[in-house]
Amino acid sequence: MASRSNPGPGFGFPPPDTGNFLLNWISRALILLIRVERRFDPFFRPLVDKILRDPLSRGVTALINLRRTDEGLKIAEERAQPDEEAHLDDIIASFNAQVRRLWNPGHAERGGNTKTHGIVRGEVTVRDDLPGAMRRGIFAEPGRTYTAWVRYAGPGPYVPPDIDDVGFMSMSIKLMGVPGPKLLDDEQHTQDLLGISTPTFVTPDTRANAQLQRWSYKNAQIFYFLNFREPHILDSIMQLLWTKTQTSPLEGDYFSCVPYLLGEGQAMQYSFRPRLKGRTRVPRLPLRPPDNYLRDAMVATLAQQDVEFDILLQLHTDPFRMPIENNAVLWPTKLSPRVPAAVLRIPKQKFDSPEQLEFARILSFNPWHCIPEHRPLGNQSRARKRMYYELSKLRQQMNDVEHYEPTGDEVFP
Repeated sequence: MASRSNPGPGFGFPPPDTGNFLLNWISRALILLIRVERRFDPFFRPLVDKILRDPLSRGVTALINLRRTDEGLKIAEERAQPDEEAHLDDIIASFNAQVRRLWNPGHAERGGNTKTHGIVRGEVTVRDDLPGAMRRGIFAEPGRTYTAWVRYAGPGPYVPPDIDDVGFMSMSIKLMGVPGPKLLDDEQHTQDLLGISTPTFVTPDTRANAQLQRWSYKNAQIFYFLNFREPHILDSIMQLLWTKTQTSPLEGDYFSCVPYLLGEGQAMQYSFRPRLKGRTRVPRLPLRPPDNYLRDAMVATLAQQDVEFDILLQLHTDPFRMPIENNAVLWPTKLSPRVPAAVLRIPKQKFDSPEQLEFARILSFNPWHCIPEHRPLGNQSRARKRMYYELSKLRQQMNDVEHYEPTGDEVFP
């Protein structure tokens, strides 16, 4: 077992290791440029987002669609991609090698959404006014309330100071007391909902994701986007439009990015919209903020008040412009608006004890912890079933812990 003082090189920001001096230098220079921008981002970004982000996102999406071919799919229809299993094997192998490279035994972290900002108690209540056609699965019963654990995290695969990450957050909700059979049988009573702070996924499909993970293993993810043989410039622009210097995990929007069934014959994406109107000031900018300022912001807010998010559903209405198998395409809200379906309430609480933060490392989140009515759709979702399961097992083995299904009755100091 490694000492507590030596978790491994993933605790921080390991240098690029491409095997090429010039590529390493370019990667370090671009990372430095992004870090400098992050120190000044809050001073101009709100105005830029208000004026430019949505029209630029629509423009980038239009350019992405110009390069795509209509495959003639129907509503909620999937289609297996060429060499899908081989790409999945490649992704898992890269993640496996990277986790072992970054973390010493006893300290293994998740391969993605790695740094935990906090895990908090919450409850999800289904709205009374949801349209009847959308009352499927967990949203079927008006007024139904589920208890939940909600984990907020940063990007991966490292655990850096908050100001040094790429400006990306995630929210993972584990509903408890959900009846019915599940599509992944290691948990019997849960339904997991996963969201990130960009409305499109970083890669369009498993083939591209395998490329990204190979560069990620070399700590040089930037060359997935800036690859002259197969560039992903438009995808990088979309990510840059939505990543920024974050103020608090409780103040950001989160998006599923990938589709799910909403009962048989219907597909959806879901999102989470915060009801908090104010924004926490990031301390000390443009100097260096505290390493865990995002957790500090959560602690301060939940010491004073409850927090709520609206959970919104967006129906799949256009098989081409709202693709199932390409997750880098933004689903247009003009074609299908996001409809409020439920409310996530996080009550005022204290959550930052070492024991409760450690609890987050024990839990396993997987979109296939779900009832059949909400089966994940698309090639990246199909990949996540085995990928998340195998990487969770690896993390548990390295940390010598057993899989644990929470009940909501857990108590921490």
